[in-house]
Amino acid sequence: MADDKKTGLALIGIGPGKVSSMTLEAVELAQRADVRLYEAYTALWSEESLAALEDEIGSIQRIMRPTIEQPEDLLEMAKQQLVAILVVGDPMQATTHIDLQLRAENAGISVHVVHGISITTLVPGATGVSNYKFGRSTTLTYPYGDWIATSPLEVMLQNYSQKLHTLVLFDLDPSGAGTGDQQPMQASDASESITKMVKKFEEMESTQEQSEIVAEIDSLEIVLCSDLGTDDQRLQTTTIGLLGNKSSGRLNCMVLLANLSEIEREAVNRWK
Repeated sequence: MADDKKTGLALIGIGPGKVSSMTLEAVELAQRADVRLYEAYTALWSEESLAALEDEIGSIQRIMRPTIEQPEDLLEMAKQQLVAILVVGDPMQATTHIDLQLRAENAGISVHVVHGISITTLVPGATGVSNYKFGRSTTLTYPYGDWIATSPLEVMLQNYSQKLHTLVLFDLDPSGAGTGDQQPMQASDASESITKMVKKFEEMESTQEQSEIVAEIDSLEIVLCSDLGTDDQRLQTTTIGLLGNKSSGRLNCMVLLANLSEIEREAVNRWK
C-alpha cells in the first residue's frame, strides 16, 4: 500500500454489490483498518454479499445517515485509529461524504479515498446509451403522506426537452430520515410516485413544452435497470406507462431515453 498511516479516515468505494468488483486497493485498505463501518443508507449490498465481504476483510459495523452528517465521534475515533467507511459504489458521489472528507481534513485528520465502480458509470455501459448524452441525474422519492416532490419530474422534463437522457435513481428509504428500515423502491412504487408527481405538476404553472411532454409521459421510453453490476443484473426497455407492471430487483433505477441515435436504438432494443 502506498499509504501506511496507522490512523485517519479511509473512504472506500466497495462497488455495486460483490467482493470481486472491488479494487485490490479497496480490499487491502479495508483489511488493514482498525474499524470498518458500512454506510447503509445511500445504497445496499445483499446480506449474502455482505457476509462474503466480512469473510474477506473482517467484521463490519453498520452506520446510518446521522453518523455521517454528525461525525464528531467518528472523527475523534479517526484521530486514534484507522477508520474505514465502506460505501456502495463510489464514496465521493454523495455530498455528505464530500462534507465528511472536508471536515476531517479541516480537523487535521488524514483522509484516504479509494474510488469504486459507480452506478453513474455502470448505467451507460450496461444499457448501451451514450454517456455524452446524459443530463442531470435525479432521485425518485417516495411520497411522504399527501406530499411528493416534483423536482425529479422537472429534471426529467428539462433533460428530455434538451434531447438528453436522464438517470433516475430509485429511493430506498420511505421515511426520508436515513436511520434504517430501508425498503428499496420497486417498479410499482416508482410508477405510483411518477403518477402523483404528474398530478401535482399539472396543478402548477409550466411551459407549453413541459405540458406537452407531460401529456404524453406514459408513452416515453425508459430502460429499467435492476441490480446492475451483480450476478442478478437485469435490464428491461419499456415505457413509463408500463413501468408499474414490470418486476424489478433488489436495487433499481431507470433511464428516461431521449433522441436515440441509430446505434443507441439497436442497443436498447436488446432489452425489450
